[in-house]
Amino acid sequence: MGQDFQATSQSLRIGELASRAAMTVDAIRFYEKRGLLPKAQRSTGHFRVYSPRDLERVRFIRQMQALGFSLREIRELVDLRGRKTEAYETGRQLLQEKLTATRARARRLKQLERELLADLKKCNEELRSRRRHKPCPCPVLEKAEK
Repeated sequence: MGQDFQATSQSLRIGELASRAAMTVDAIRFYEKRGLLPKAQRSTGHFRVYSPRDLERVRFIRQMQALGFSLREIRELVDLRGRKTEAYETGRQLLQEKLTATRARARRLKQLERELLADLKKCNEELRSRRRHKPCPCPVLEKAEK
């Protein structure tokens, strides 16, 4: 557990940290438990107390999550971030791997989009046909059963 210390004017309690980072208190605690955020210092009143540096770190974590990085990957990036210039190549490699995975996911989504558009086209054609002829089973659902 963190040491007791005298809070300064720049110190943030957990609620204030969460508010400034647009997160919940539970999310801050979760990051702490997962080792993404160092164990908080404790005030003489035993409140968790964070620094502006912790706020910066939480914002970095959120930014990396928004880019699609997993918590495991973010932990690695946070560790690398602390090593500055010596970690450049490793950080670059992680970003390259994420970009490659994202492009592969985008290709799969594009293929799914083409398949959905083709199925929608079949449905639209069937609906037009039903107006002129006797209704028949949905061609998309029939194809799925085979």
